[in-house]
Parts: sequence; C-alpha cells; structure tokens
Amino acid sequence: MSSWVAESVGKISADYQRSADTHLIKLEGLKIEGVDIYLKDESTHPTGSLKHRLARSLFLYAVCNGRITENTTVVEASSGSSAVSEAYFARMIGVPFIAVMPRSTAQSKIKQIALYGGRCHFVESATQMHSEAVKVAAELGGYFMDQFTYAERATDWRGNNNIAESIFRQMEAEPHPVPHTVVMSAGTGGTSATIGRYIRYKGLDSRLLVVDPENSVFYDSYQSGDTELTASVGSKIEGIGRPQVEASFQPAIIDAMLKVSDAASIATIHWLEGRIGRKAGASTGTNLWGALQVAQEMKANGEQGSIVTLMCDSGERYLDTYYNAAWVRENIGDIQPELDNLNALF
Repeated sequence: MSSWVAESVGKISADYQRSADTHLIKLEGLKIEGVDIYLKDESTHPTGSLKHRLARSLFLYAVCNGRITENTTVVEASSGSSAVSEAYFARMIGVPFIAVMPRSTAQSKIKQIALYGGRCHFVESATQMHSEAVKVAAELGGYFMDQFTYAERATDWRGNNNIAESIFRQMEAEPHPVPHTVVMSAGTGGTSATIGRYIRYKGLDSRLLVVDPENSVFYDSYQSGDTELTASVGSKIEGIGRPQVEASFQPAIIDAMLKVSDAASIATIHWLEGRIGRKAGASTGTNLWGALQVAQEMKANGEQGSIVTLMCDSGERYLDTYYNAAWVRENIGDIQPELDNLNALF
C-alpha cells in the first residue's frame, strides 16, 4: 500500500473520530396520544448535511479500491449537498474536485463547493448530469464518483456507526424504542438501502417507508416493477427524486412508498419552523410529511409507537428559494392550503 493511500485513509478516518453523533429531536405537542415523531438532525455534520456520511464512505471506498490516487481529478453528478461534502473530502486528501450540477442549484451550495476548493460545471437539467459527468471525467482522465451507483455498496450497512445503527441506538431510552416506521426519501437510494438492510439484519420490527417527490420515477418504478422508467424533467426538491431509476435504489427492502406533492413538502418545512424555530431543507419536508401521514394512520388504527425520519440539511441553504415567497409562488404554487391542513391536524 502506498504512503499516500495510508495517509488519505488516515485523514478521512480522523474526520470521523472528530465528529460527534447527530441529535435526535422529538417533536412535542402533536396531539396524537401515544405516537411520537423524531427527527434525526443530519444538518450538524461538518458539511451541513446527511451527505457527509455518504461522501466519507464513497472516498474511502474509492481510495481503498485504487480508483482515486494522488493525481486523480474526482468528478461527481450532484445537485448540491453531495457535491459540498465531496469537495470537503477531496480537499482533505489533496485532489481536484468538479461537481456537475443543474444551473438552478442553490447559490449557497455553489459558494460552499468553491469554499472547499471545488469547481462547478453546469448543465441545464438534472437529466443531463450523469452523461456530462461521465464525459468530463473521461476528458480529464479523472474518476467519476457516481454516487447513484456506489451509494448502496460503499456504506457498511451492518454497523460501523451508519445512520441506521445511530438511529436505533439513540432510540433505546425512548417510550417506544423500536420505531413503528422509519421514513426516508430517496436521492441515490443509498440511505434507504442502509436503513432497510439494517432493520432486516438486526431482526427489528420496524417498517421502512420511502417517500418520493413529484417528477421522480422511484415511486412509479416501485409500483410497476419497471426499472427502465425515465422522466423528462427533474425534481424541484433538491437532493431527492431522480428522472431515472438509479442502481443504488433497492426496492426489495422497502415496505411501502408514498408520493408527496411539492406543495406539501414546502408547506411542511414552514410548519416545522413554527414548531422548532429552525429552517430545514425541502427534502426534510418530504420526509416529515410522510411521517405525519403515518402518525394519522396509526391514530386511526388505535396504534401507539414511534416514527423516525431525517432532517437532511439546514434551510439556511435555501433562503433564496424555498424560503423566498415569490420563488415559491412561481415555482411551487400556493402552499397555504397544505399549511392550513397541517395546522388544523397537528
């Protein structure tokens, strides 16, 4: 093993050792007796999102498999958070990084990628990201990280402080320590794969519900079994939803899926801010809306238990989009009916 590989693995491992676990937040006062909802707050990672875990795993996987050397330019197709986290680890081990992303990506993410020394290469639509990333990597003799293929295999789903192990360990002292349902959205599909596999590996009596935004084909593929589905436009909920079925999406370990409207996703993050005083990204809205639907079903069925979902990143990254009323009206539509419904129910 070369000294550069040993040094790089050591640096990435040291980042893990410096990092504390993320918090599990219990939502209070939901008026559903015996049903508790928790948010796993992944926004507190050094790069501000759930994707910090994935980027660490992807870099370790690529370095240990000999795919990244000290002279390799790393290229990724990402709408933002993955690229931010990967830029951070690329700088850590001293290799160049290029993110291929839609031109519409939030400016705060673009600036943060640049802060970590990465470079952005823009395309017009999410549907163009993959092919353009392959092209850029080939032209530079670099390595296409390809999170959508490797997300489900780079993470050790059996343990090693993955997101699932962390959730279930933190739930141990709660009134309902084994969640009735864990709710997760799919971007690469890697996190839902990790959670679903861990539940089965540990023999836990929990259900995995995967929520999917508009303009994503995961839900339709899950319902039909057709893995060749494609969409002509990308999701408006950054970080989740895909116009094609990705290799990391593992439908066989998902218990149920739910389609969530963009208006419901955005209304939910504004509703959440009113409850906890913090802004979250739109994918958190998709996740939490799904969790709230499960809570309603449990109430109707006379069930008690806990539901866990994820706060994927902070809403501070989206002040010019999801927290800009004019942008929301133009790009999402009227979210007030959804917001009124949430306030009435909860």
